[in-house]
Amino acid sequence: MRVIGLMSGTSYDAVDAAAADLAVDGGTLRLTPLGALSRPYPADLEAALVRALPPGAVTMADVCRLDTGIGRAFADVAVLADRELCGGAAELIASHGQTVYHWADPDGRVHGTLQLGQPAWIAEASGLPVAADFRPRDVAAGGQGAPLVGLVDRMWLRGRPGRPVALNIGGIANITAVRPAGGTAGGHGADGDGSPRAGGSGDGTVAFDTGPGNALIDAAVRELTDGRRDHDEDGRLAAAGAVHEPLLRHLLAEPYYRLPAPRTTGKELFNGGYLRAALHAAGLDGPDRDVVATLTLLTARTIADAVRPLGATEVVASGGGVRNPVLMDRLRRELPGVPVRESDGLGLPAQAKEAYAFAVLGFLTALGLPGNAPACTGAAGPRVLGSLTPGRRPLRLPPTPAAAPHTLVVTR
Repeated sequence: MRVIGLMSGTSYDAVDAAAADLAVDGGTLRLTPLGALSRPYPADLEAALVRALPPGAVTMADVCRLDTGIGRAFADVAVLADRELCGGAAELIASHGQTVYHWADPDGRVHGTLQLGQPAWIAEASGLPVAADFRPRDVAAGGQGAPLVGLVDRMWLRGRPGRPVALNIGGIANITAVRPAGGTAGGHGADGDGSPRAGGSGDGTVAFDTGPGNALIDAAVRELTDGRRDHDEDGRLAAAGAVHEPLLRHLLAEPYYRLPAPRTTGKELFNGGYLRAALHAAGLDGPDRDVVATLTLLTARTIADAVRPLGATEVVASGGGVRNPVLMDRLRRELPGVPVRESDGLGLPAQAKEAYAFAVLGFLTALGLPGNAPACTGAAGPRVLGSLTPGRRPLRLPPTPAAAPHTLVVTR
């Protein structure tokens, strides 16, 4: 099946699309990348989204307009991706949508999650069926709803030696630590109720959000430049600054970092208001280059603090954060002896890896297979994720395999 995955993460700067041919071959899911592209949100839509995100106040009219505007933006990218990457031959679109709120208690319990971007707009524009709303089903089953890429990471990295860790640095950073090669894999095939499951569980894989990726860095840059810039391009501001140790100590005292896995967070916590409160507590008037340098080290250190106890033998990184050479240098310094490489070397481009992951999750939904890994999200069990919006033709889904794939192989 030819599938287009659509993703906009917690940096909310663009809609990413990745197209792939996907096929199940026994216990293996084969993914052939067809290419990726990215388009920024229209400026007025991005500004409205920024205003609406926590701690902003919105009306239901705002939510409706955003749901429509984001849906249309995703639809435009889907049509472009079908034409340019698939030659008009795409069969399914998998849309993550735009996360605007993740309802989590301070103790880590998640009650709900909201992604906007009405899939009807995508189905209407493309004529293709759309799988969307992946996260709520995992939350309804008692899970964190994230990181859902844990299942894909486990299938993708399971054959590598040692203890590989997948890292994504978006607005929020998340990791998946895969069991050592040759360890006990847990069962595959069917759960006790006879339903097929993807990848097994209880195999030693863990996944969770480590904390801020680019979120606080971006917030500081926006304020420092009066909105002229939305990120620290090439880490130049951080490179020109020095770490402010009192601010770093205050930030590292954040209770979130001591919550057990699985745990998730978002810009409900790590936002501009959070940064301003931290600066005030450290006796600083506002962000400067030293603050950007401090926040860059904060991201690197909290990732490393999460990775280190897992016995990682390599870190495979993706997401927008890999474009920041200062951040990546800080991370490597925090993890001496652990190779940190980009996901491109393993066949999935760092800038499109999550879009490819949601193409896989949409494919699993179409097959009637679970798309969550309970060991990673904390859900009560494997669940088929999301909802399906038909395209212009009657909705016809492929038959569900007798057993779910447990390994992902990227082919060319």
